[in-house]
Amino acid sequence: MSIAEYDEFDAIDIATHVKSGELGAREVVEEAISRTEAVNPTLTFLAHEAFDVALTLADDPNLPDGPLKGVPWLVKELAMAWEGQPLTNCLPYLKDLRAPLDSVVMKRIKSAGMIPFGKSTAPEQGWSLATESQLHGITRNPWNVALTPGGSSGGSAAAVSARVLPMSDASDGGGSIRVPAANCGLVGLKASRGRIPLAPLVSDFWYGGACFHCVSKSVRDTAMLLDITSGPLPGDPYQIGQPEHSFLSEVSRDPGQLRIAIVTEMACARAPLNPEIKQAVVTAGSLLEDLGHAVEPQPVPFSFEPLSDAYMAIVAVSTAAFLDDMAALVGQPATPADMANLYWTMVEKGRSFTGIDHLNHIEALRTMSRAIATTMSQFDAWLMPTTPMLPRTHGYYDMSLDVDTYNHERMGPDASFVMPFNAVGLPAISVPMSWSADALPIGVQLVGRDCDEATLLRLVGQIERARPWRDRKPPVCS
Repeated sequence: MSIAEYDEFDAIDIATHVKSGELGAREVVEEAISRTEAVNPTLTFLAHEAFDVALTLADDPNLPDGPLKGVPWLVKELAMAWEGQPLTNCLPYLKDLRAPLDSVVMKRIKSAGMIPFGKSTAPEQGWSLATESQLHGITRNPWNVALTPGGSSGGSAAAVSARVLPMSDASDGGGSIRVPAANCGLVGLKASRGRIPLAPLVSDFWYGGACFHCVSKSVRDTAMLLDITSGPLPGDPYQIGQPEHSFLSEVSRDPGQLRIAIVTEMACARAPLNPEIKQAVVTAGSLLEDLGHAVEPQPVPFSFEPLSDAYMAIVAVSTAAFLDDMAALVGQPATPADMANLYWTMVEKGRSFTGIDHLNHIEALRTMSRAIATTMSQFDAWLMPTTPMLPRTHGYYDMSLDVDTYNHERMGPDASFVMPFNAVGLPAISVPMSWSADALPIGVQLVGRDCDEATLLRLVGQIERARPWRDRKPPVCS
């Protein structure tokens, strides 16, 4: 087996060859570093390099002999703590902070034998469907560098799509795994609320609305990582029991005949649904029928505006509280000069709410979420767009806007199919099912019942076998 086949490997392939001795861990890491140096000047997906750290880990005879031994990994520069490395959230205010320890997920990733070699870019504080920041500039889409790869996990998605590595760290609080996956032709799973622990730096990120996972080239990589990183800690606010079977084994299991709802109308009245996106969903529905499933048209199962307003109010309070807490570490309170106007006005909005307001927002959100989850539980899965639009041009998600204008006119409509499932807590996955007339990838989203990633993984594993996508590479790979 040759490193020349690296383009074709997913993470499980790499680990298989490293564990067999056909490839060396250092050889793999050097390939990832070489590819980073070749394409990062074009794409700007690297927030911080730690190449020497990675090579030292690769040479260590005590590198854990875990299921993903030798697989290179980029850590998203947002919320994920890697001891000794920057922890800035891509925010000028936090530019000098370093992580004092590893997050639990980071410990589990290292124990699996994976080798982190840098940190990937994100937008300031993560609240954007593009990856643009004052600290790192504009991250570009490998399929068309004039367009965004999405956000907030755009750095990771750009790197995986460009075949720098087979999968990479990502997190999702309003579509931030699924939108970059859709924009870059990748798999992106937002797991169920509480599936993956956030400790120790965060215990309850946006009341379970945000989660850590990955973007990947293959469904089985996504499932394998879920096996590695899932499982609650004592005292976690949301507890999910471990499944009977491994998530990886579910990918190859026959899902049987499922009852699937299909949504082909727009979720937000403020914006249209792109015809190519709608056609991609219809095409995916036809494939599912060909695979033996019962596909039934259904209306959008939620009212987007009240749900998003309550969720965004909660995010604003959480952001204000977080930045107030950071003042002791930074040595001074944040000012408008320390962040884009979007985030400063978000902080001001969060500070304007009383404790009673905040509690009422939480109660409203949970009441709506219960009703949505109940409605959606009538089907085994729901098929709908990941995004209502093709990737936007750089600057569209203008962070000089105030938070209300930005949320209602820019990010809100574009996140109207993804953000609701952060609020409700259901598992949702984007898979690359179609390409546009301009050869841009189009992701479609499948949403499962509460805590039922297993059914989703069986279903998308079947889709991947029927219509594989791994051989599609962006122009930057030419």
